[in-house]
Amino acid sequence: MNLLEQLTELLSTDERLVINGKLAKNKVVELGLSLDSTLLKLLLSNPKIKSHFFTDVDGVLIFDKIAFQRFVNNKSFLPDSFTRFKNKTGLSVNEKYLDDSNDVVLTWPYKDCLLEGGQTKDDQKRAEVFWNETLAPEQVDTLLAPKALTNFIKYDVEGAHKEFILGNADNIVIKGNNLLALRSLLPRYRGEVQLIYIDPPYNTENDSFCYNDSFSHSTWLTFMKNRLLIAKDLLTSDGSIYVQLDYNEIHYAKVLLDEVFGRDFFQAQIIWKRTSSRGDANAYGTNHDTILFYSRNEAFKFNKTFTEYDDEYKKRYRQKDDRGYFLDRDLSAKGLKGGGYEYSWNGKEGYWRCPVTTMEKLESENRIYYTKNGTPRMKQYMHEMQGKAVQDVWDDINVINSQSSERVGYSTQKPEKLLKRIIESSSDAGDIVMDFFMGSGTTQAVAHKMNRQYIGVEQMIYIKDTTVPRLKRVIDGEQNGISKEVNWQGGGSFVYCELAELASKYSDRIEQAKNSEELAAIWNDLKESSNLSYKVDPKAFDKNIQSFNELTLEDQKRFLIEVIDKNQLYVNYSEIDDEANGISELDKKYNKQFYGV
Repeated sequence: MNLLEQLTELLSTDERLVINGKLAKNKVVELGLSLDSTLLKLLLSNPKIKSHFFTDVDGVLIFDKIAFQRFVNNKSFLPDSFTRFKNKTGLSVNEKYLDDSNDVVLTWPYKDCLLEGGQTKDDQKRAEVFWNETLAPEQVDTLLAPKALTNFIKYDVEGAHKEFILGNADNIVIKGNNLLALRSLLPRYRGEVQLIYIDPPYNTENDSFCYNDSFSHSTWLTFMKNRLLIAKDLLTSDGSIYVQLDYNEIHYAKVLLDEVFGRDFFQAQIIWKRTSSRGDANAYGTNHDTILFYSRNEAFKFNKTFTEYDDEYKKRYRQKDDRGYFLDRDLSAKGLKGGGYEYSWNGKEGYWRCPVTTMEKLESENRIYYTKNGTPRMKQYMHEMQGKAVQDVWDDINVINSQSSERVGYSTQKPEKLLKRIIESSSDAGDIVMDFFMGSGTTQAVAHKMNRQYIGVEQMIYIKDTTVPRLKRVIDGEQNGISKEVNWQGGGSFVYCELAELASKYSDRIEQAKNSEELAAIWNDLKESSNLSYKVDPKAFDKNIQSFNELTLEDQKRFLIEVIDKNQLYVNYSEIDDEANGISELDKKYNKQFYGV
């Protein structure tokens, strides 16, 4: 046997390296780079392999892990592999799948990777690209490095301003890939965000916001994990996160959130009955979303909220005196766990729910009356009650009517009342609220009206056409949504900025090209730039230009988008002074204010 065959046979004897009957290339490389003693002993057991990968230096054998890595990564050895996890989604402990366990985490293909793509339609068309955190640390570090920001504008009641001072209390809205934006926000806002609400892609293959909502299952999980890990670092010690989804991914998201935040910090599963649905003859109708509520730690900020009593509940307040309708409460402690308070009251021996000081106070306020046998009962007046405490099924907030002035053009837009309940429950005035899937900006609009500081991130172009104009209307005092309920009169401000584009400029040009001649010109610029993927040989491309010309215009665009180095979509902050990146002096000033330099 040749070296390749011998190595394959030898490695196959190590059960750690075999998944579903096949060698896992990246697991082999990972153990080699970490100088795993069991692997090294195995390699030394074969004389031919020993002579190829080990060097004798004065009687000491030195393992050439670089040569070993190159050999294993060669396409002739094993097909390409980007992950050490099995091609299976399920519950596992120590990466072993179990049917039943009390200590499990969700495992999926590419869990140990960083998903390169974002939410755009371009990403929906292209093959999934993952960077392994162990095998490609340089690419991951480059991708996640803080980015330069550009096109700063501050909006307030007097209009738009390009000259201003960026302060710590400013509301921030960022256009760009939200994973990279989150990493850029981390140095400034680590541990500062009180509440995060997200309404991420539901993975339905049907969306109205025109972003990529048709991920494969494992891609969606990786996409979410990458972002949730950063979100956790942004939260205050008593902060919370709410994640809203439907049945497509909610159950996997629950297990993923258990892993990221901890099962002990799962606080509630909220059912939002968004509409009435009759369904069809062969299936149940679907009329709700699920909102998962997690806290950062055991102690977390929570303000109990109430709703007005409905007519059915009001019927319980049947009795009336000159102070209004009341419900009577039994003050005896009969059957009460713990026995209550033992003393004589009004000549009757017994156990009461309240200490004597409380009983005396209620008596002085004329809130106690007595049954025929002398048992005290308390008058609970309806007009003094806050309302009915909100439970975990929210059936009192409907989706936005299609004709409502609150709607801004998207069927999946969430009602402001829904966000109001979440924001008032888990934050106070002045706290920072974040939504990094901001869409039409409902979270930010509600936070603005409720006197919260906010951060929003959105990648799609409609942020300029829909989201920013909506927030400008909020500043002007628009009266949609919760405005009347909170007596909103307008005011405030927010700062808009964008991740400074680099290679993404080529994506935009490609999408806007109307013919092959324009695409050819873009290719000539791209191949001379640093934004061409290292995987692409421009000479080979030019040699086979006839094959490219025979493609449809759509396929030509798809091909050129694929050869862009997606790791260079935006300008790293560390390269802000490179003149080739075109960052203005004004934007450099705001970047320094943003990063606190």
